[in-house]
Amino acid sequence: MPFIITDPCIDTKDTACVDVCPVDCIHPRKDEPEFAAATMLYIHPEECIDCGACVPACPVAAIYESADAVPSHQKTLVDANAIYRAGDANAVANAEAIVKAHVASHPELMAVPAADRQAAHAKS
Repeated sequence: MPFIITDPCIDTKDTACVDVCPVDCIHPRKDEPEFAAATMLYIHPEECIDCGACVPACPVAAIYESADAVPSHQKTLVDANAIYRAGDANAVANAEAIVKAHVASHPELMAVPAADRQAAHAKS
């Protein structure tokens, strides 16, 4: 699986990564109906071409270059990225359920501003 978006994106949904993506593999975009309800953005694993343009564009350092690079305390979000764009409403709901479970299991970290969350994860 290529690049993975992790929890600093939760409730941030800054679309700078979407703007630089040459293949539009980051969803939901602002023009997609799921955008308002989505908790975070996701990278479609089959559309991503591994260019890496999204990484420096992310203002909260939420994007990792591979599933292996994602810290162990955020591994559940790998699955959320993998299933989100499977093509149906159930897949979207399943991905969002994974994210909401992640949020519920880390309330102290979710209280940290997104820009500081990666550092806070490292301390926990």
